[in-house]
Amino acid sequence: QVQLVESGGGLVQAGGSLRLSCAASGSTFTIKTMAWYRQAPGKQRELVARISSEGATMTVNSVKGRFTISRDNAKNTVYLQMNSLKPEDTGVYYCNSLPSFGSYFYSWGPGTQVTVSS
Repeated sequence: QVQLVESGGGLVQAGGSLRLSCAASGSTFTIKTMAWYRQAPGKQRELVARISSEGATMTVNSVKGRFTISRDNAKNTVYLQMNSLKPEDTGVYYCNSLPSFGSYFYSWGPGTQVTVSS
């Protein structure tokens, strides 16, 4: 069964940095566009960044210039480097594919908690 496991979260002061990792099992990882999402308390899950199988990236405006998404296909892993963190970046971070007709390729992993204190 294909699984996603996120790691690297933690408690950090505003202005600090964290690097998140998402390890995926299965041979289809290398052909999939992968993405990082986050869910703040009381809010819906939202897209943060995505990266194509060829390495083309996109980050949403709220994290542009601060977050960088990357991937290592040899390790079936996608990363999210987060710099200049703000309290509003607090939430549970997940990785997955982009949705297709409302469905995601992988089952959601447990996510990793990021808490930014002011």
